[in-house]
Amino acid sequence: MIENFIFFALAVFFLIISGTALVKSLEKIAKFLHVSEYIAAFLIMAIATSVPELFVGISSAIQGNPELSLGNILGANVINITLLIGVFVIFARGIKTPKDELEPGNYFMLFSIVALIILYVIGNSLSRIDGIILLSLYATNLFLIIRNSRKNSPKFNGTKHSIKQKIHYSLLFLFSLLLLFFSSKFVVKYSQLIAIDLNISLVVIGLFLISFATTLPELIFGVSAILMKHKDMSIGDQVGIVIFNITFILGMVSVIAPITVPMMSFLPSAIFLLFSVIMFILLAKTKEKLSVVEGIFFLLIYVLFVLIQFFVK
Repeated sequence: MIENFIFFALAVFFLIISGTALVKSLEKIAKFLHVSEYIAAFLIMAIATSVPELFVGISSAIQGNPELSLGNILGANVINITLLIGVFVIFARGIKTPKDELEPGNYFMLFSIVALIILYVIGNSLSRIDGIILLSLYATNLFLIIRNSRKNSPKFNGTKHSIKQKIHYSLLFLFSLLLLFFSSKFVVKYSQLIAIDLNISLVVIGLFLISFATTLPELIFGVSAILMKHKDMSIGDQVGIVIFNITFILGMVSVIAPITVPMMSFLPSAIFLLFSVIMFILLAKTKEKLSVVEGIFFLLIYVLFVLIQFFVK
């Protein structure tokens, strides 16, 4: 058991290192591609920081354990929308909510979660057809973002990058992706062994151990954005991540291997995620700024989530 924990910790370490390098390289790539801050936070950075969840999902699906990805996605999304946002709001001592940019994403995030719950309850699983539906939702969201960004985004005046710099950051991006893929495979492997050693279900392992490991890049990016006085980017990144995780990653995983877990393992986490998103949307809509009090409230929601999970399991 100790040996499995050591190898799991090493795999998580390389997962964090590679995820951090990917975020940094994509941030530079976004600049020389003349991408606006809104698109960089909501779309590109969200995808970048969700790559660990993507590779864990693909690896678990290929290895015949797609339920591990489901637990990972649900746990990671709850962490993103409660724990991380709570930490960001408290750290920044309040974050203004740009309603014109956040509201469309917020409503699509809510719609995606409702769609996931309905699809799972109807079929008692996520089939390949359900996966195609989720991927179609992501494509729709991507189309709407690109269309709206062309209408509303200001012209980007970034610093020029040499060809050498572009090649450097592109190679760093590719290397980070490869490192993420291999490290995520070992995370999946040793999390399964730990689950067997401790007699704990794979869903619980995905909800907590892997979820914490794969959300650290989001934490790093959010804190960096706050320090660079782009507080709204830390929030936009979280909303984009939840949408990407629910629609693209779960869609991709269920297309590779249909996901079937007991309803009592899925429904409590999914409903709690829905509740967390509704609370976030209500607070973001009714107030011009998320205060430290709201940040503490989000932290308490996450504590409640942990307690409910241990009670149910």
